[in-house]
Amino acid sequence: MSYNVTLQPSGHQFCNEAHETILEAGLKHGYTLPYSCRDGVCGACKGKVLCGEVDHGKSASSALSPEDKANGMALFCCAKPLSDITLSCREVSNARDIPVKTLPCRVDSMEKPSEDVMIIKLKLPANERLQFMAGQYIDILLKDQKPRSFSLANAPHHDERLELHIRNIAGGAFTHHVFNDMKTRDILRFKGPLGTFFLREDSTRPIIMVASGTGFAPIKAILEHALYIGVTRPIHFYWGARKLSDLYMLELARTWESQGIRFTPVLSEPLPEDAWQGRTGFVHQAVLDDYADLSAHEVYACGAPVVVEAAHRDFTTQRQLSEDAFYSDAFTFVAKT
Repeated sequence: MSYNVTLQPSGHQFCNEAHETILEAGLKHGYTLPYSCRDGVCGACKGKVLCGEVDHGKSASSALSPEDKANGMALFCCAKPLSDITLSCREVSNARDIPVKTLPCRVDSMEKPSEDVMIIKLKLPANERLQFMAGQYIDILLKDQKPRSFSLANAPHHDERLELHIRNIAGGAFTHHVFNDMKTRDILRFKGPLGTFFLREDSTRPIIMVASGTGFAPIKAILEHALYIGVTRPIHFYWGARKLSDLYMLELARTWESQGIRFTPVLSEPLPEDAWQGRTGFVHQAVLDDYADLSAHEVYACGAPVVVEAAHRDFTTQRQLSEDAFYSDAFTFVAKT
């Protein structure tokens, strides 16, 4: 059985098989809806059901409250139609023509800029290049295991290698392998590019970028792309971490200041030996302290779900940020089984 899905305000329509989520069906038919985690965690795919009924599936999470459901909201990465439906949602049009590929790659280099972060660079076959937008991610495909998603840290104009920043998560299923067993020249398979976390180049709004930990990776890609294409909008980048060594590419971030990027590093628990003289506390609070009104801005936030969720909540409720001017990528982790 299948149902008809109509997107408003565009009027686009597509067929949604009963077993498919709304997001899966939309992507299959070439309509890119906002999404990030695809697991009902981040809320990036939230939109309103104007007409018809949906099965909310596994979306009974913090990203969709009972009040949201009562108001007709749904998470398109989890919801499946129970009838023909009409949805209110914004579409991402400028990623539609990028093909999603499944490709082999070889681990070309491995570098540890800090004790618990590994930067790996992947080399594609000689006749292949991955077309992507700065900020998107790839899924590493593992035999008999759930794919592992990692943001691309390189900008599209530097596509000779694909750069991933991987944090060593306690109990992490894939990260344990990366830090203990992976070697250069190992062969991996991946699918990508994926995601709708990328710079909206047609906007004129000033930009706030917020990263926590290795959420720096896609922000790095977006900033390098913005500098490459000559974006002139004001950009203020906040990078939050626990201690100084967690700002694992601090010197690179500081070089962007000479190119017009305003940069504010923030530590939540600096060590005595860090001798930190900069900002302290939660990274999203630093934005709140600096900006009384974000109604004219757009925000790109990436990192731990708790950081992304707090930024979204407080920026929209306390600083008048428009809902459709908040773009996010929330990192979730898969434990070893």
